[in-house]
Amino acid sequence: MSIRVKFLLSYAAMLVVPLLLIVITALLLSIVYHGDVQSLKSAYESKFEGMEESNTRNLIKHTFLQNKQLLTDTAFLDDLSKDMFKKNTSIYIRSGTKSLYASDDLRHNKGLTSVLPDFKQAGSYNEPFRQKFNNDWYQIAQYDLMSNEGEPVSIFLVSKVDPLVQFVRTFFPILFLSTVIVLLLTHTLLTTYMSRRFIRPLLELRKATRLVTEGNLDFKVQVDGKDELGQLGMAFEEMRSRLKESIQLQQQYENNRKELITNISHDLKTPITAIRGYVDGILEGVADSQEKNEKYMRTIAAKAGEMDHLINELFLYSKLDMQMLPYSFESVPIVPFMNDWTEELEVELDKQDVELEISIQGGEDERISVDRDSFKRVLSNIIQNSLKYMDKPGKRITVNTKVEGQQFILAIGDNGQGIASDAVKHIFERFYRSEQSRNMNTGGSGLGLAIAKQIIAGHGGDIYADSKEGEGTVIHIVLPIEEGGA
Repeated sequence: MSIRVKFLLSYAAMLVVPLLLIVITALLLSIVYHGDVQSLKSAYESKFEGMEESNTRNLIKHTFLQNKQLLTDTAFLDDLSKDMFKKNTSIYIRSGTKSLYASDDLRHNKGLTSVLPDFKQAGSYNEPFRQKFNNDWYQIAQYDLMSNEGEPVSIFLVSKVDPLVQFVRTFFPILFLSTVIVLLLTHTLLTTYMSRRFIRPLLELRKATRLVTEGNLDFKVQVDGKDELGQLGMAFEEMRSRLKESIQLQQQYENNRKELITNISHDLKTPITAIRGYVDGILEGVADSQEKNEKYMRTIAAKAGEMDHLINELFLYSKLDMQMLPYSFESVPIVPFMNDWTEELEVELDKQDVELEISIQGGEDERISVDRDSFKRVLSNIIQNSLKYMDKPGKRITVNTKVEGQQFILAIGDNGQGIASDAVKHIFERFYRSEQSRNMNTGGSGLGLAIAKQIIAGHGGDIYADSKEGEGTVIHIVLPIEEGGA
């Protein structure tokens, strides 16, 4: 059974059960006060609130018709009036235009007795009717008979009707039907609202679940609201979004893995091919002299060294990528550290006829937290990358530092060939080289800057590049300064 059917049945039960309880309760109360259902029927049909129709008829038939002298017996009439007053009923007896007897309340309400109907026919009984007087409603039963002297006599039983009872008795069918209609409309509206508020979101979630099962994540769950279903819809949408991101990330990892294998295969195949060629030359006697043999062996050793360097770079990058390389951080004063490093760098660059320009501004009392060995590797990779792409006779490298707020900024620039604008944003990706031939003589493994970015990220910093083609490249390193200074 579907939830929709369960909702409909539950709301139908909520409509039928109250109606049945109302009817049963009304019947039970009526039986308690009237004795049985037939008495209830008689009471309602007579529409007389004080005495039932049968009692009225019996009173007249067995009392006054058989003992007409009682019509003038004041003592008897007073006792009868007291008994009937308990039932909210008063007696008025009139002969022609003369009043023979009136209950106490009617004696002071002559205006009501003056509007009572005239004598009609002896032996006739008029069904109780309603009469309005002075904004009050009365129910009046009339019985006409002839006295012993042959004079026409009218007996009136007068009951004051409660306005609420009068209203209920008059409009009970309308009220009951209105109640039923209101209940039907209310339950219809509630069923429609609950269907839209609960069933539709559930159907939307079922549809979304089916799409996810089929592997389709390119949709959005349209379930709004702040209730439990709305929260469930938002949770499902977040799950779908994260699942989609996870699959996309997994696909990216798979593409990166394929690209990594392709690049490794390409970069390893070049030195291996060279090694095999020189080994074959030695075996086939091509190196027929001591000089050639030594040349071949040196070439083989160089190619093996390239392979070893590539494998070491790849191993280091993999550990960094999986965050398996532990750092040994220490608090380092900026200026002394940069002075020591630039002195070592100047010695190395002098050997290669490269000019070094240094500008260290500020930071005398500032310190940064770094792993010395890892940070020096970053600096070394940047310098090596700059030297490989220098194509001008007057080679130059610049080192500039400055402190801005709580950041230490190091800029290492060169006057090399520069990088195309569309390639600058890719140079920190692994195996990316703007020189597409991947010649080891004109470029490295393509992992140097990728390793630098991973290490700087591990230090909580940032690294980026600015370059103009034909003029040179500047690599910027940004690291946070320790709070408190020296």
